[in-house]
Amino acid sequence: MIKAIFFDVVFTLIHPGPTFQGHGYADACARHGVTADAARFDAAVAAASSTLHAEGGPYDPEVFIEYTRRIIEGMGGAGPGADAAARDLYDQWSACHHFTLYEEVPDVLRALHADGFTIGLISNTQRSLKTFEEHFALDGLFHVAISSSDHGFMKPHPSIFEEGLRRAGVAAGEAVMVGDSVPHDIAGALRIGMRGILVARSGLSAGAPPDVPVIESLRELRSHL
Repeated sequence: MIKAIFFDVVFTLIHPGPTFQGHGYADACARHGVTADAARFDAAVAAASSTLHAEGGPYDPEVFIEYTRRIIEGMGGAGPGADAAARDLYDQWSACHHFTLYEEVPDVLRALHADGFTIGLISNTQRSLKTFEEHFALDGLFHVAISSSDHGFMKPHPSIFEEGLRRAGVAAGEAVMVGDSVPHDIAGALRIGMRGILVARSGLSAGAPPDVPVIESLRELRSHL
């Protein structure tokens, strides 16, 4: 019986706005004297994805700055300003006003809370999760909120999931992790005995284990609990 539901944050509950799209990256580069081609953004993101390792090591801002720098380089950006632009974008990532809630999220979370589930957040971020709750008017819905920058290790390291279970007061078999990343969210949860539900809003679910439910909207979540 599921008692606790943990959610990833970015691309599960919220999505980035223009600042973290192609033109936003190009504008950030321009502020630092770097020319980057916004049309190359999607391909650059795909090429840089290997930078975000799936081992779940200690939280290190330089990992995310390097990831951002590689995107800039994939967009044709080069020179000393590329590093400054990458650090600028990393700093902006924690600002909630650059993000938007997926439309169904407030209703789904409030319904789960009303049903008595323990709801938690486990996020690979430097973002203040308290600020996240307040900014999106979700106060009081989360019993547990763990960011990797505060905890010290990133998903899928077992300790961040174990800390979530400890704070929620539940066993691994009584909890499910809901997220958009197979290596970080789903594999990490399964490794310690939790269940996993993959959010694939695009409908693409490559790499999902065969016994893991795949949903395109959180409105489908209740039927898998």
